[in-house]
Amino acid sequence: MRRLRRVKIVATLGPASEDRATIALLFDAGADVFRINMSHSSHDSMRERIRIIRALSEERGREIGILVDLQGPKLRLGEFAAKVVDLAQGQIFTLDSNPELGDSNRVYLPHPEILRALAPGHKILIDDGKVALHIIEAAPERAIARIDFAGKVSNRKGVNLPDTEIPVSAMTPKDRSDLDAALNEGVDWIAVSFVQRADDIAEVKKITRGRALVLAKIEKPQAIARLDEIMEISDALMVARGDLGVEMPLERVPGLQKRLVRGARRLGKPVVVATQMLESMITSPVPTRAEVSDVATAVFDGADAIMLSAESAAGQYPVQAVATMDRIAIEVERDPVYRSIINAQRQTPEATGADAIAIAARDVAETLDVKAICAWTASGSTAMRIARERPAPAVLALTPNRATARCLALVWGVHAVTTKDADDIDDMAKRACKLANREEFSKEHDRVVIVAGVPFGTPGATNMIRIAFADADE
Repeated sequence: MRRLRRVKIVATLGPASEDRATIALLFDAGADVFRINMSHSSHDSMRERIRIIRALSEERGREIGILVDLQGPKLRLGEFAAKVVDLAQGQIFTLDSNPELGDSNRVYLPHPEILRALAPGHKILIDDGKVALHIIEAAPERAIARIDFAGKVSNRKGVNLPDTEIPVSAMTPKDRSDLDAALNEGVDWIAVSFVQRADDIAEVKKITRGRALVLAKIEKPQAIARLDEIMEISDALMVARGDLGVEMPLERVPGLQKRLVRGARRLGKPVVVATQMLESMITSPVPTRAEVSDVATAVFDGADAIMLSAESAAGQYPVQAVATMDRIAIEVERDPVYRSIINAQRQTPEATGADAIAIAARDVAETLDVKAICAWTASGSTAMRIARERPAPAVLALTPNRATARCLALVWGVHAVTTKDADDIDDMAKRACKLANREEFSKEHDRVVIVAGVPFGTPGATNMIRIAFADADE
């Protein structure tokens, strides 16, 4: 089941794709990682989907990653007596701590900490920005606002606060319960929603204790303001363009996407581009030309993964959406200008042995036109460092840890295989060549580059490169 592309595809599971047959079709169409969105999943449904994915992985003989996406602190209005109200531009409207049903003049905001944090001039966006207000007077129990963009507002609509530092953790009690359940099932990645500061990620990592890697979803202006520290502590990043495009001017999102992708590449951490990539395929069997270009741009930028949300979770054509994304990615990576664009984005290496080995492996592999770079890795860091360099040959990660192989399913260009650790240098070379042949990256007499650390099994000890022929086990 080797892929013909380097960029990975993340497919969200949902009502349209929760049965075993459809999940298998999504994998066969190109999905490398499956996302379970806890905003719409119970613990029982999460466990069933994980069971199906793990069984499918055994059947296909390929490690499949599972990403559980925590809901985060979702802010919502209270309810209206008439269920829907029509707000006019310029009118005064109040958000308060009174739990009674609202009307066209006021509504309950069931978040006292938010009321205390609001200040004059702050914007409030309702229903993904369809209605916009700004605060003209603020007190601990109420905020008086003026309507800037009019429209209808109904019960429990979502609220975005682009100017307000939300004085709560990114982890709600529901998130803690969901996180514990996900860790007990052995998932590979945890995505943290509405991250504002590095402490939000540190809090989750303190709970995971290395049992899963932690991905920060960048979707708030406060996260952009603290991007360097968030990137430093996170294991991966997601450009969550949905809420990011609500809370920030839409025209800034493309530039931020490029900044995030390049920043993650500089640190050698996976980065996922997400939201509305093939949105029209929720109801159409074919995407728009603009959507094809959007997916292609993320691939040209060198993102590790591109993600489908509602397209695969609730759309009418989930399998076609994955297959379409797969075809776009393959075609982009074949394009004559792709390699020159990827090479031009290479970052200055850090002064570490791991970076030096990774760059040397890339240069040797491309100079000799080898078929694969075989990386022996326990934690996955060696494979990630090589992938950071976006080498022309594929990266075959050989690891004794199944959890590591599953996490690497998200990483650009890495095909992970679980195998016992090498006994010695000769065993390292022979089995790397044998596995490169078995996984169809090379044929007999092809050369491969092998990267490893001596002594074997020591994390962070990457210190050796070897060139071998794929028939070295004969």
